[in-house]
Formats: sequence, C-alpha cells, structure tokens
Amino acid sequence: MKNTKTIVIATQNKGKAKEFEALFNKKGFEVLTLLDFPEIRDVEETGTTFKENALLKSETIAKELNTIVLSDDSGLVVDALHGQPGVYSARYAGEEKNDAKNNAKLLNDLSDYNGKDRKAHFHCSLALSHPKKDSLVIDGKLEGVIAEVPRGENGFGYDSLFYLPNKNKTLAEISQEEKNSISHRANALQKLEGYLDDWLENDDA
Repeated sequence: MKNTKTIVIATQNKGKAKEFEALFNKKGFEVLTLLDFPEIRDVEETGTTFKENALLKSETIAKELNTIVLSDDSGLVVDALHGQPGVYSARYAGEEKNDAKNNAKLLNDLSDYNGKDRKAHFHCSLALSHPKKDSLVIDGKLEGVIAEVPRGENGFGYDSLFYLPNKNKTLAEISQEEKNSISHRANALQKLEGYLDDWLENDDA
C-alpha cells in the first residue's frame, strides 16, 4: 500500500478515530482505521512505557502497510502509586478491561491517602510512523485528583474517579464534547499539529 494522502489510525474504535479526522482531513488525508484492514493482527503491547507501546503499534503497522500510521497508548498515572496503573491501566485488577474491578482496586490502593496525595494524570503518547521516516512521538496530559467515591454516569474506565478541581466535577460528570476538548489525547493532538507539517515535508513519505 502506497498512498501519501492516506493515514491509518491504529484503532478499531471509530469514536477515537474521529478525534483525529479533523486535523488530517484538513491536511488533505483520507483517514482509515484498522477496520479497513481486517488482515492486520493485533500488535502485542510489550513495552514498559506509553511511548514504547505507541511506537510498537505505529511502526509495526506502518511497515506492514507501507503508509503513514498514527497510534496512541494512554492510561492513568497516580503519583502516590509510583506511576501505577500506567501501561497496565486496562488490566490493573488482573482482568482485561474490567472497569468496576479496576476502580475498586484503585480506591483500595489509595485508601491511606487523602487530598493532594491523590494527585494523578491521564497520559497519552501519540506515535506517527512511516517506513522511510523517523517516528514522531508527542505526549499529552490531563491533570487531576482521584476522588474518594465514584461520581457521574458518563464516560468509562476511571472517569468517575478522576476529579478535575478547576471544574469541581469528575470526567464522568461532564459531557463527552467537553471531555474531548480537554482530554490528554486532545492535548497531545494539539501539540502534534504544531509538528505535523515539518514531519510530513521532511523526507519522501
């Protein structure tokens, strides 16, 4: 596959892909996802950092498809837990993507901590790759505090526990539109736009 005006977002989540569409459509790219390439196998995330996992996905798939690929890896980082759950955010409680058990474990692990000692942030690493180029990695963050009890019905994952002091709400208490505008992924994407033109023009991808 060789099309300089195609970019593949390394996800099967159409909602996530939509967050990137505006930027790349503006640059004249057709945005595809892994739903368009069912033959592509899942890339095992064996990295110990968000950056390593994002690069594993983007570089592996870019090489296979010979086109530009954007991937992301993200999760929750809690200061008092020395960065946990980190890259294991989705399986913190030992079961893949069990939000209730992950939240219960997080609250239990923070039971001895109060107030500012419960500081945390959501982290996102975006990796943009092409077989003939050096990969570009951009990081984004959303700062907050882990609440003592879940609040809100919106969102998923740790959203009901992730409290935003400046809004006096958790992520699960704000609209999806507002969340998308302030999220760690939105922050990384905003930074990416500042580097994108130079990266695209540098070399022959």
